[in-house]
Amino acid sequence: MSGSSYFSVLTLAAGTVLVCAVAILWLASIRAVISMVAVQGASLGLVAVVLGVHLHDAGLLAAAAVVVVVKAVVIPVLLGRASGSDSGSRESRPLVNVPASLVASAALIVLAFVTGRGVAHFVGTRAGALVPIGIATMLIGFFVLVARRRPTFQIVGLLMVDNGIALTAFLCTAGFPFLIELGVSFDVLLGVVVLMVLSQRLRLEFGDVDLDELQELHD
Repeated sequence: MSGSSYFSVLTLAAGTVLVCAVAILWLASIRAVISMVAVQGASLGLVAVVLGVHLHDAGLLAAAAVVVVVKAVVIPVLLGRASGSDSGSRESRPLVNVPASLVASAALIVLAFVTGRGVAHFVGTRAGALVPIGIATMLIGFFVLVARRRPTFQIVGLLMVDNGIALTAFLCTAGFPFLIELGVSFDVLLGVVVLMVLSQRLRLEFGDVDLDELQELHD
């Protein structure tokens, strides 16, 4: 893979991760959001594939396979099953509405690119120049955790934070060692399974509730 085509594909894959993060803020349908989670996971895996091919690193290619299987296939399937009949429902009462969320995401992206310049300069590689994209994805994930109230969106926000951290690590260091990436991916998978089990139990006990209603139950 030539230098120009390598960087073009890498930029496209990393940019897709960020676009999916913004799309998740824009979308209200749980089914559509789960689809975006799958696309984001596949794009993150593509970043690792491109870096692995360019650097001739078998460990990165193995890590890419783990990322795609866990984050683009297994977790979206589990989210879809956990949502069940509610997968067609929508986030009707977000803490921050969609227009304001999109403005906030734009501000977070600008913040990430301003603050990430130093990191990109320190890394000193062409891939390192894309580090602000990973930081922006992570910040938007935190915003989803704050702005969305349904349990499924909370799980998705957690995944976005993890994807942003993984993308930043791939771009800064050409990836984690394979065993570390394997452990991190399965830790995230375990956390998602636990959260989904809890959300299903809450749905069975109290019906379709969001975090505000859970707080009212606590009070």
